[in-house]
Amino acid sequence: MTFPFRFALLILASTLCLHSARANQQHELENLRQRISALQHEMEKTSDSKAETADALRESERAISNSNRILHKLAKQQRELNLSLGHFQQQSKKISGEMQQQHLLLAKLLHQQYLGGQQEYFKLLLNNHDPNQTARELQYYEYIAQSRAAWLKNMRENLAKLSHISTQARQKNIELSSLQAEQAQQKQSLLREKNEHQQVLKKIAQQLKQQRLEIGRLQRDENRLATLLENLSRIVAEPKTKPATKDADEIVKRPLNTPFVSLRGKLPLPVHGQITNKFGSRRPDSPVLWKGLFIRAASSQPVNAVAPGRVIFADWLRGFGNLLIIDHGRGYMSLYGNNETLYKQLGDELQAGDTIAAVGNSGGNENYGLYFELRHEGIPLDPGKWVKRRSSRAR
Repeated sequence: MTFPFRFALLILASTLCLHSARANQQHELENLRQRISALQHEMEKTSDSKAETADALRESERAISNSNRILHKLAKQQRELNLSLGHFQQQSKKISGEMQQQHLLLAKLLHQQYLGGQQEYFKLLLNNHDPNQTARELQYYEYIAQSRAAWLKNMRENLAKLSHISTQARQKNIELSSLQAEQAQQKQSLLREKNEHQQVLKKIAQQLKQQRLEIGRLQRDENRLATLLENLSRIVAEPKTKPATKDADEIVKRPLNTPFVSLRGKLPLPVHGQITNKFGSRRPDSPVLWKGLFIRAASSQPVNAVAPGRVIFADWLRGFGNLLIIDHGRGYMSLYGNNETLYKQLGDELQAGDTIAAVGNSGGNENYGLYFELRHEGIPLDPGKWVKRRSSRAR
């Protein structure tokens, strides 16, 4: 009786230990689930914070684009004004030289008139040999005097007018220089603000990445504990089913129309740089596929239109920063994103090669470059099949 009793106690102790282990593991599993739930809540708060920062970044990048466009316009006005000012100065110098020569001639004539001209005038009156001849000669002298006076008056008026115009031009130049300096100062302030926002955005993105890694680790721990509990309790876990997915990028073939279709394989890249991805490939750390090309390029490098068209969108868009879209007709469009500055505005007509923007990293992008897409009736097209073949390859 002793052995069966001890065996029963051993079985009971083992059962109690098993139940105790199960209870501890269940408690640990519940703690893990609570930690995961709390961390997911923190991720939601972090995502909200990131959205708020992105909104502030949008306003900052819009303002930077506007400041750059104003600076670009002011620089053009200043160049034109400098040319006009130079022209005015040349005219003023020319007229001043002519007047100096005329003054010398006038002084010479007055000197001659003083020496003999006045005597001849009085002789003409005293001799009075022919009244008609005397009247004609007196009228001649009067005509010469009036013409000389009128010429001097016109020259003085023209010189005063040129002096006034030159003064106005110089004053306008001073005003433009002052305004340009103010705009440059504003741009520096906005750039600092943008940098601060990007640093915050980068920090939040890193925080989200770490949180996702932490959740992944905790979920793996949960899976291991769930498997252990399943073996101990011999309960089949509820099967996890994966939702069926459909290919959202399925492309319906459509007839290609001219004239844009005739440019297939002939389009230039909108900016010189390094293509860093392939169309249709998966984005890093994301199930989303690339629907265009990202061309890494230097900051402020000019971005050119690939074909003639009309601007139908020029504004900030979440994820794309300062974005410009060109309508090429018959359903074809080209998109240019992540710009620092948009030089063109809604409704502008463009020719191929026109400078439309400057390269940047707007939209929270860590790298400087241009995001470029081609679409037909809203469907993404592979830009690699439309641009000219080049040596640059996607990394």
